[in-house]
Parts: sequence; structure tokens; C-alpha cells
Amino acid sequence: MCAAFAARKMARSQGIGDEQFVITILERNSSVGAKIRISGGGRCNITHAGTVKDLLRKGFQRKVEQRFLRHALHAFSNEDVRAMLATCGVETAARDDGKVFPVSRNARDVLEAFQSMLLNAGVHLVAGERVTRAERLEEGFRVASEGREHTCRFLVLATGGVSYRQTGTTGDGLDIAISLGHSVVKPSPALAPIYLKPPPPPELVGVSLRGTGLRVQCSGTVVSRNGDVLITHKGVSGPACLSLSVDAALLLNSHGKGELTLDFFPDHSSEEVAVLLLRHGEAHGSQFIRKYLQAQQAIPSAMVPYVMLQAGIDRQEKWGSLTKKARRSLQRTLKDFSLGWLKSIPLDAGEVSAGGVALQEIHPGTMESRVCSDLFLCGELLDYTGEVGGFNLQAAFSTGWLAGSSIRYPVQA
Repeated sequence: MCAAFAARKMARSQGIGDEQFVITILERNSSVGAKIRISGGGRCNITHAGTVKDLLRKGFQRKVEQRFLRHALHAFSNEDVRAMLATCGVETAARDDGKVFPVSRNARDVLEAFQSMLLNAGVHLVAGERVTRAERLEEGFRVASEGREHTCRFLVLATGGVSYRQTGTTGDGLDIAISLGHSVVKPSPALAPIYLKPPPPPELVGVSLRGTGLRVQCSGTVVSRNGDVLITHKGVSGPACLSLSVDAALLLNSHGKGELTLDFFPDHSSEEVAVLLLRHGEAHGSQFIRKYLQAQQAIPSAMVPYVMLQAGIDRQEKWGSLTKKARRSLQRTLKDFSLGWLKSIPLDAGEVSAGGVALQEIHPGTMESRVCSDLFLCGELLDYTGEVGGFNLQAAFSTGWLAGSSIRYPVQA
């Protein structure tokens, strides 16, 4: 949609009338904005607060992603998104963690604003129109849908990736991009839950951990994130898990296995935890170890019996009788508590998908294809993956806007 808004704005600024430059959206679903509607649990985490530099640093792990998206985020920033919504009466507010939501906390308000802007921009929306193929003509493109064909001078692909297939993102755009000469990095899960084998015990389902370390390790390779974690009946979820899932999926695909562990004290080294345990034991010899663990804010009470079990410490053990070997075992467990082995990271359960059209085949200053002129690609279709917090929607808005505003309009006689 942002590509359409930008294209119309640029055309009008050059004195090109709407009837001279027709913009049509072919929408597979019965209405536009399926992912906006479900974003943020229906509250719509529209973007993230901060400077463009902040968004690139916090929102995108790979340097190649940061370099590629820099142009688009400067062309249409988070403040531009908020200002655009404000013109439609949708005020937004940033939380302490930087996530930006509509003040109403209702995604429908955002979607209605976009629909109103489509109307004002004179964009022709054809809903329920699934595109099946596109082919390059001598000048422009022929686009085929189920039942009819369309021709156009310029083509923008903004079909999304392959996550949340119920929203219509089933990889159609990737197939079209390949048919037009592009190469695609194989899609993989991102911002997804992690399923374990065996699954967590029932006593731990629903347990939340704050500011913990989450790690996947296999054959000397380790990937990790710090943040909040939620234990589920199948494995784990929560911000740290969602962020870690893209790297965990790659590790699982390459090694076929991986162990998921927790670090209850990610801000302390193993040596520091060892010293803390030693000093506490010396000062509180008559205390039950389980009482100490239960008093730690970082360790939910429900997890204490499992921590002691992994450490090999009896629940009646006191600090005064704890051996040096047992204390070291407790220290290792607190820094490397095993949750289980990776079973799967479901692609369709991810908020977005990793992979997509190779970034080196897209001009970052315009979003135009380097292999097929007059073709523009934007959004989740491209090989970047943002963190949780509104970064992916912002990148979609920004790359779409840059694509639309970069179209070379025909010179009027």
C-alpha cells in the first residue's frame, strides 16, 4: 500500500493526473492488510521509536541488512509513518520499550486509515485476485491472475514471505520473482516459537522468565539472545525466543540437532556466579539451598526443583554440607540449564520468514530489480528479517514507499 501512496504522490507532484497514471493493487485476500490486522495481537505494533540509526542497530542483526535498509528508512522513517497516520486521525504512542502502537490499541483503526488513504490516492483495489504469473514484455509486464490478465508499465511485488499462510502469504511472490530472473535465499522460520523434545513438563507450562539468557548450542556452535522467555506446552516462546529462532532454525537445518539452555544470570560470568555461591554458602551454612534458589528473582519457584535435579542436589541439602563438586554443579546448572533438544521451529507459526529475494539483486536506493528493469520488490519478500518490536512493519512501509517513489514516470507530451 505504501508503494501505491508514494507513487501517486510523486505523479501528482509532477502534474500527472490520476487518469494518466493508473495504479492498481491486485490483492489475493478479500481485503487488504491481513498482517496489519493481526499485528501485535490485534493492537498493531506499527513501528519502533528512535532514530534511523537506532532502528537499524536494534532491529536488524546482519550488517548487510542494515546497509541495504538504510536508504529506505531515511526515505520514509518511523516518524513519517506516525505523521501519515496522524493525518487520518490515528494518534500513536511509544511504550518505554520503544514499541509504537495506536493510542486506541486497535489495529482496525490503522487498517481503516490505510484504506482511506488508498481511496484518497485514487488507487484501484482489486480484491480476491490471486496472481499466478508475470512475464516481461518488450515494454512492461503481463500479469495473469485466476481468470484474466492485466498489463502494466511498471510492476511492484509486495506479496510478503511464507509465514502465517492463512493471511495469504504462501510464497507466490517468490515464484514470480524467480520467473523474472531473480534468485531466492531459501525461506526459513523467523520470530517463531521453538518446539522441544521432550516437551516441557506440565508443571513448567506457563512459567515466564524475565531478562534471562536463551542459548542453542551444537558441535561447538552457539547462538544466544537475552530477554523474556515463556515456557509453553510444546517448548518456548517470548521475545528472546522469537529473536533467537532465525539463528536456531539455521543451526537445526545445518546440524540436525541443537540443545536449548537457559542462563539464569546472563549479566554475570560463570566465575562471578561461582564466587556468589561460595560467599553465600560460607555466610548461610544452615540455610536450605532450595530456599536460596526460591528467593532469586531470576528463577521462578516452579523451576527450583528442576534446577536442583539437574545439579544433582537433594532438596534437603544445606549450604553447610554442600561439597565443592556439588557447588560447581549448581553453578554450571544456573548458567546452562538444559530445557531439552530442538524438535522443530515451525515456519508457518513465525511472525515473518527469513530468506527471500537476494538483496544484492535489488538496488537499495530505489528497490528496483538489478536483473529486470521496471520491476520493484519490497517488504518481507526480500531477504531481511527484523527483530520483534515493529521493525518488520516499518521496513515493509519504508521499502514500499521507496519503491513507489522511485518509479520513472513517462514524460508527457
